[in-house]
Amino acid sequence: MSGPQVGGLVLWRELLAEATERLAAAGVDSAGVEARRIAVAAAGCDDAAWHRELDRPATRRGVASFDSMLARRIAGEPLQYVLGSWGFRTLDLFVDPRVLIPRPETEIVTGCALDELQRRAGALSNPTLLAADLGCGSGAIGLSLAAERVDVEVICTDVSAEALAVASANLAGLGRPAARVRLAEGSWYEALPPEARGCFDVIVSNPPYVADGSDSLPREIADHEPPVALYSGRTGLEATEEILAGAPEWLAPGGAVVLELSDGTAGRVERLATSAGLAEVAVHPDLAGTDRVLVARRPA
Repeated sequence: MSGPQVGGLVLWRELLAEATERLAAAGVDSAGVEARRIAVAAAGCDDAAWHRELDRPATRRGVASFDSMLARRIAGEPLQYVLGSWGFRTLDLFVDPRVLIPRPETEIVTGCALDELQRRAGALSNPTLLAADLGCGSGAIGLSLAAERVDVEVICTDVSAEALAVASANLAGLGRPAARVRLAEGSWYEALPPEARGCFDVIVSNPPYVADGSDSLPREIADHEPPVALYSGRTGLEATEEILAGAPEWLAPGGAVVLELSDGTAGRVERLATSAGLAEVAVHPDLAGTDRVLVARRPA
């Protein structure tokens, strides 16, 4: 390492400057922000303590961690996997290449699901609500529902045992709300207990919605995130169609299905929802104004 040293040791401030320069040279957007995230993680501190670390020498272990993370990021691995964790709403989630990276668009999906749970709570005398997060991946949506509402029980499902291992790790760190969450392996509704048929207040999913063979994804996504969570058949809507087709059978009367949408598919998905017998179909935008979330309800 180059740069000013104290007693032969490099300062965190110099490592931060080096990371910023090397990430910028590699063409990484927001190089300064990413460099800080890597340096803070390597230092083993939080953002509040970082300013106190800047002019302190890095430990050998810290430098080794810094070098490893920086090399991985420069090689194109997503920052979230490099860091090993990522914030999602109120949670700090463990993430790795077995699961999709949690994104702001999916936070909007979660918010819509919470709105539907609030609507159901106001309409029912039953103090306990039931929700399913189909294809849960890291557990971002389902664990958020449990963390943000004390009156909901959640079943998180995924066809991937590897993804469920990540969700299980995140569930272990959830604290008391974890008692209201179950994990189940299987494809979509096959993973749900038969006795829950017709009982769900909310079914929510961020399903795979990219057509097989599509080259539309950025390389950083296509090369690193799990294909099973990205691609869904010839049109990209196969998983979405399957979830919508089964929703009337698994939702309680008046319950809602909430789905994340890919760009430009809102009209087609609305028609799929209507064809499945769902009503009050609505589409909500994300923060960029793009149609991102479909909400549809089983007629009461």
